[in-house]
Formats: sequence, structure tokens, C-alpha cells
Amino acid sequence: MENEKNTNRMKKILYITTLLLFAFLPGCHGDLNVEQPSEFTSLSMWTSEADAASAVNGAFHQLRTTLATSLPVYGDYRSALYGGGMMSVTDYDKMAVNVLARDMEGTDWTSFYTTINTCNLILKYSPTITFSQESKKHEIMANAYFIRAYCYFMIARVWGDAPLLTTGFESDRQDDMYPVRNPASEIYAQVESDLAEADKLMPASVKEKHKASPAAISMLMADYYLWKAKMLGGGNTALESAKTAVNKVLNNANYGLEDDFAKVFGIENEDSKEIIFSINYERNEYVGGYPSYYLVPEQYVENKEFINNPLPVGSHQQYVSITNEYEAFLSSDPDDKRVPVSFQIFPDGTIRWRWINKFKGEWINETRFFSSDVIIYRFAEAILMKAEIENALSNTAGAVAELVKIEKRAYKTTSRYTATMSRQAIDNAIVDEILKEFVSEAKSWWTLVRMGQAFTRIESLKGRENEENILLWPISSSSINTNPNIEE
Repeated sequence: MENEKNTNRMKKILYITTLLLFAFLPGCHGDLNVEQPSEFTSLSMWTSEADAASAVNGAFHQLRTTLATSLPVYGDYRSALYGGGMMSVTDYDKMAVNVLARDMEGTDWTSFYTTINTCNLILKYSPTITFSQESKKHEIMANAYFIRAYCYFMIARVWGDAPLLTTGFESDRQDDMYPVRNPASEIYAQVESDLAEADKLMPASVKEKHKASPAAISMLMADYYLWKAKMLGGGNTALESAKTAVNKVLNNANYGLEDDFAKVFGIENEDSKEIIFSINYERNEYVGGYPSYYLVPEQYVENKEFINNPLPVGSHQQYVSITNEYEAFLSSDPDDKRVPVSFQIFPDGTIRWRWINKFKGEWINETRFFSSDVIIYRFAEAILMKAEIENALSNTAGAVAELVKIEKRAYKTTSRYTATMSRQAIDNAIVDEILKEFVSEAKSWWTLVRMGQAFTRIESLKGRENEENILLWPISSSSINTNPNIEE
């Protein structure tokens, strides 16, 4: 009965929130304006601790929907490492060569603002609710600050200037129903503020993997401050803040590096000590997302004996695969134990099947369920963040010490990287290891941009350094056409 009550509460909050959001972001458009004629109040739903908890569940559900296909669109597909699979998709082909246009996938920010609005309402009403424990209220609010910070961090890096909204929209009679684009600097400042609040409020005892936790907040803080140091002129002050944040993760006994890379991935490993924050997918609840684009379509396999022996087939078309160049880069070292976990190849006569092997879900009763959790942050990234920070602070020995931790697992050696390497050589090694470690985990684009190597490693960006906003995305036509305050 209690589970049924919680489910009903969550449905009520999601339904009401959706109604409220129509006044702000019409579901069929990417608009930042109002079209609903009615007014609705949500006061009646914010009456108990359970309501607030259900709202947080709803916010994570919205975040999952937001990232289901867009996570690699922003984090991988512009890096020239991914291209068409067995079926080409025009939008993805254009991303691969950095030709972006209005209204292609990735230009609509609606879902981000839908998620943000839910967080705004949680932060508005949670302080008015009586909780059984003050720590429960703090955890609820910390989750809302965390999600909002994550969304705004993504928005600022993808679009630059964008509307900054911190109060929940509940009526079409509210002020500022046609928001303007705030400078990106203000968006980043909000990210920093939200992270500080989340860090302050989150109880130290929380160990969630599918929601915010002290470690997840610290990872996002380290990610943000590294970006601030490299891209926003934050310098050594930002680097020290990133170092403080990442050290909290590295010194947290609840997390660590798995000895075997394969033990990080797969349904059976979703409680791995390496996983810090992941997006939850469950069979019979919510499956799919971008990993469904990576496997070989079952209908193309003539020799059915090869299905799952060794071909992990799916029912979806294979829209995306690694490029031949990326395959060669990943396969360049025969000692790299990560390769078969990241991707595999199977020759079948004249056909050469190739697929990305991570997040492939479950094969049950001749059906593929894409129910693998999608990892956002894991311990290996904390190690490589620390290496990048130490190298930027001129501590090459410290940077190499972190690189060797990754080397030991990947190659079973400890002598590839030495303190005699130059800072540039260490930076190059860090980028290489990130590209090898995080195949299909939406890290490549942000790494190349942050490390200043996008214009040297990505062929389609060479010589384009001076093009205005070349690293940003255009905004969808609907956002521009229906809100007079939104300009390109």
C-alpha cells in the first residue's frame, strides 16, 4: 500500500508539474513563452514530506528524459570519433563534421528548462513543509540544487547566453513570461552558487548512485571548476577549488577503481564501487536511450546462430558507431584491456559487424532491453581530473602518479608515464587516456575543448578558431520565433 501511495503521489506531482510547465514551455515547441490561457496553483500538492520526495523523483525522471539521447549529442558526436552506423542519420552526420543548423537534434533546450522548473518549485516549497527530520529536507533541497546546477552547466556550455530562471512558473499571469538570454557568465555563476548550496546541505551519510550524494556533488564541482579554470579565466584559484572537490572523492572510502575494467559495466555491475552517479534504467519501467543506437539490428543477421554468440543484437537501427580512425586509435595498443569492453568486431563472410559494447542492457526471451544504467560520473574520471589539475598546477610528478593508476588497470604496466615528461606530453597522455577510457560515455568533446585540443585533433575544426561561437550550438527556430525576447 505504501508503494502504491508513493506512486500515486509521484504521478500527481508529475501531472501537476506538467500542467504548470505548459504555461512556460509548451510541450510541442522549444519556446520560452506562454500559450496557456488558464492559471493553476500548486499549493495543494506541497503539503507533505512525501510530496517533496516524489517531486525529486520526478525531477530525476525528467533529467533522464532530457539526457536519453542528447547526452552523447553534446558530449561525443562533435568530436569526429563517432559517425554513421549501418544506417546514416543526417543530423549525426552533420555533427560529426561540425556543421550545425537550427532545428537539428540538439538545438532545443525545452527539456532542460522543464527539469529546471521542477527544481525551482522544489526549492520554493520544500522550506514550507514540515519534515520528520531536518536532514530529509536538506537532502531534498540538495538534490534540487544538484540537478539545477547540472542542467545549467550543460546549457551554458552548449548555448552560452541563455535564460536564467530560478523561480518556478505556475501561472500564465506571472511576470517575465518572455525571458531574455542572460550572459553565460551569469549562468555559470548560478552553477557555482547551486553547487555550494548542494554541498552544504547534502547529508554526509548519503550514498545514492541514482541521485545526488556528497561524491556526485564533488564530481560536478570538480568538473565545473576545471572548466572555469581552462575556459573562463579562473586560473589557479579555480584549479585549487577543483582539486579540493576531486580530493573529496578520491579520499572517500565508499568508492574506488575496479581492478578489472569489465566489472564497471553490465547490469550485474551497476553497484560497482567505481560508479558515483548514474541515470537509472529499468526493464518494464524505462528502457532505451542512446545505447539502443549502437548495436547490430537483429533483422540484418542472416546466420541466427551468431545472435548473442557473439553478436549482441538490438531491434533498433544502428545509427551510430565509432569511426574507422577511432577504431584504429583504440586498437593501437594490443595490451589495452579496455578495447573489447568498449567495442567489438565480428567478421561474417563479406560483412564486418562492429558495435559499441557498453550499456547493451539485457537479452531476455529473444528480446533486447536497453536497461543498463548510463554512467555520468565514475571514479576513473576523478583520477584523470586529478592528473589534469596537478599538471595545470605544474606538479608533473603528481599528474603522472595519477596517470599510472589508470595505466596499471588498462595495460597492467606502471612504466609508460614518467615525471620526466613535459607538461604538454602529459596533457596529451591525459587526453588519450580519456578518449580510450570513456568510449560512448559523453566525455570526448568536453575534454578536447577544455584541454585546448579541439582545433588540432578534430579535422573539421582546423583553421576555424576565429569563427564566432563555433563551439556553441544554435537555438531552435521555435524558441526564436515565438518568444520576441529570444535572439539568435
